[in-house]
Amino acid sequence: MRNIPTLLLAFLLAAFLGQSCVSVKEYQKMYLNDEDMALSPRSLESYETNFQSYREGAAGANGGKVGGGCGCN
Repeated sequence: MRNIPTLLLAFLLAAFLGQSCVSVKEYQKMYLNDEDMALSPRSLESYETNFQSYREGAAGANGGKVGGGCGCN
């Protein structure tokens, strides 16, 4: 009788751990790439603007603060 709780616990543990072993089919992958995982356009634009301002350096490409690009304004 003492083995039944141990076997039950082992079975429940195996069932719980077995749930994570799932392969995703090709047609199911489109549901993983939904809109919540994508960058919003505003975040993407701010990233590109920030990148361009560092790239342009002293030219002042965005009409903002003009610096030397090296941090020695």
